[in-house]
Amino acid sequence: QVQLVASGGGLVQAGGSLRLSCTASGRTFSSNAMGWFRQAPGKEREFVAAISWSGTMACYGDSVQGRFTISRDNAKNTVYLQMNSLKPEDTAVYHCAVNYGQSYCDHDPAAFGSWGQGTQVTVSS
Repeated sequence: QVQLVASGGGLVQAGGSLRLSCTASGRTFSSNAMGWFRQAPGKEREFVAAISWSGTMACYGDSVQGRFTISRDNAKNTVYLQMNSLKPEDTAVYHCAVNYGQSYCDHDPAAFGSWGQGTQVTVSS
């Protein structure tokens, strides 16, 4: 069983940047694709980004394409989400998860598991 701990959230002004980290403990996660999702109050969980097990392939949700970058360091059992040009609508709790599905770029939360506890990102206007 993999345990995930997300960190790096906080309060930032619009146009600013944050880098989130998601560190895995337990068994190694280097053989699995990973993903980031977010959930704002009253809204469904939204796909943000995903990365293949090797880190060579990545995909993004339409709303963050060109602004966010996902990466991973398997030696550190950590996945990162670099968020630039942040907007108030990016405000949400951000969760990382292990992809247990067929495609590294699966957007469906049902394909993911071992969800981390989430880290709050708040972007002020």
